[in-house]
Amino acid sequence: MGRKWNNIKEGKAKKDASRTRIYSKFGRVIYMAAKNGSTDPEANHELKVAIERAKTYEVPRDIIERAIEKAKSNVVENFDSVRYEGYGPGGSAIIVDALTDNVNRTVAEVRTAFNKNGGNMGVSGAVSYLFEPTAIIGITASDSDAVLELLLEADCDVRDIVQEDETMIIQAAPEDLHKVQVALSGAGYDEFAVAELTMLPNTEIELSSEHAEQFEKLIDALNEVDDVSDVYHNADVETE
Repeated sequence: MGRKWNNIKEGKAKKDASRTRIYSKFGRVIYMAAKNGSTDPEANHELKVAIERAKTYEVPRDIIERAIEKAKSNVVENFDSVRYEGYGPGGSAIIVDALTDNVNRTVAEVRTAFNKNGGNMGVSGAVSYLFEPTAIIGITASDSDAVLELLLEADCDVRDIVQEDETMIIQAAPEDLHKVQVALSGAGYDEFAVAELTMLPNTEIELSSEHAEQFEKLIDALNEVDDVSDVYHNADVETE
């Protein structure tokens, strides 16, 4: 896999200026998921996934419940899900997902981040073909054969299992994220180091030290854009 997913998750959290920004981002995601469907997580797969992901970032329960209550009320906030694609230093490929109430503002801030840090934005589809939508679930375990058998019995579409120190990283079809978590929870794996719907690169590229330094500045700048929710890339570096 080339990167430690738990470290990346923690790195994202550290990059935000404060925990408040993390809570704000997940508040938007959960609000929109609840607003666009049922406010009951058991009846709304998108909402359930958003909540489970928020928990891996240690988002407090009251933040989650407040976002759901807002969706139930007459308060109306409209956010658009947008995706930007571009190139970073050394030919790296980058995908940026955002949830915004002002697309013009967001695209301007994302473009500025690219332009000031050795990258440039591309058109839709410019780099997404280099990535595969994938569910990533991390648990503390070491017997990959037993875990694989468990998940196959639960009819989960498992693509790969990778051991990263004490953490087992399971790659599965994106639509099976919740199914994998249910199967693992039923077997006693109740804590998830990571539970993400991500864009996994088909191949990773190595960057020179000069390009790697500039690349990390670009990723930092993109993560600092308030409306940005996720940044995916194919560079073999740890952006912490």
